[in-house]
Amino acid sequence: MTFRAKHLLGIEPLAPAEILAVLDLAERYVALNRRTEKRGDALAGLTQINMFFEASTRTQASFELAGKRLGADVMNMSVAQSSVKKGETLIDTALTLNAMHPDLLVVRHPASGAVDLLAQKVECAVINAGDGRHEHPTQALLDALTIRRAKGRLQRLTIAICGDIAHSRVARSNILLLGKLENRIRLIGPPTLMPARIADFGVEVFDDMAEGLRGADVVMMLRLQRERMDGGFVPSEREYFHRYGLDAEKLKAAKEDAIVMHPGPMNRGVEIDGTIADDINRSVIQEQVEMGVAVRMAVMDLLARNLRAERGRQAAGVMA
Repeated sequence: MTFRAKHLLGIEPLAPAEILAVLDLAERYVALNRRTEKRGDALAGLTQINMFFEASTRTQASFELAGKRLGADVMNMSVAQSSVKKGETLIDTALTLNAMHPDLLVVRHPASGAVDLLAQKVECAVINAGDGRHEHPTQALLDALTIRRAKGRLQRLTIAICGDIAHSRVARSNILLLGKLENRIRLIGPPTLMPARIADFGVEVFDDMAEGLRGADVVMMLRLQRERMDGGFVPSEREYFHRYGLDAEKLKAAKEDAIVMHPGPMNRGVEIDGTIADDINRSVIQEQVEMGVAVRMAVMDLLARNLRAERGRQAAGVMA
């Protein structure tokens, strides 16, 4: 398989072939996860540390389950009870972790670039589970797998990403990934939640839902991230839902077979009407959760292969 990366810090460095390599391997893990016996051995003998500086339910649980199903020894580091709360710097934390000789380090951090800094200081493979407003690469990969399974392809689709674009690392990673695979990407949201110069990314920008959703194959809603907002970005949640929340009336503008997505957690009645979220004919939100485990298994499997190969080369060099 074509996957050369030592770490997965973002979508930006990945070639289309590497993205497809992850998705193709993830397909195999979807089948494994649906079996009664869900065990593999791709990570047998390896240690995985999950270090989340931000609260997470889906992502952390997904990485933990993925590691255990592949045979890794998995440790969840509770940052709230760690030395970080006592003033330890990120670099000192990295050096401490490195001394424990982990093989895979999964990190979520509120500061953009923090995961990249950690990756420079440790000798193991590092996976970015979300850093600030920068990237969330495994979310984009699981979204891509969900789209491909639902639509039968991952090229030449019209994909509308709607809502809080400005604060969303999910949006950024999806824009990068879907753009690499030649899709038409539309961003829909109020001007206050649209990043400056976002059109430079090769996307179309709309502030009207009906116009932006017209003819869309995929409708991807985003969470309104109030915890990252400093000021009045929207007048009220009620007004936000009226203009930008997805309901049956707005969805009529998209194609009849358009799928509806949301990375979670959802604010029902703010970003999306509960009836739409639960519509088994349109919503693939639960499928996204399922694909998340398979994609994270695939990512860790591929990184572990590269890690073992590199260690083998180093050992051969020492022997020589």
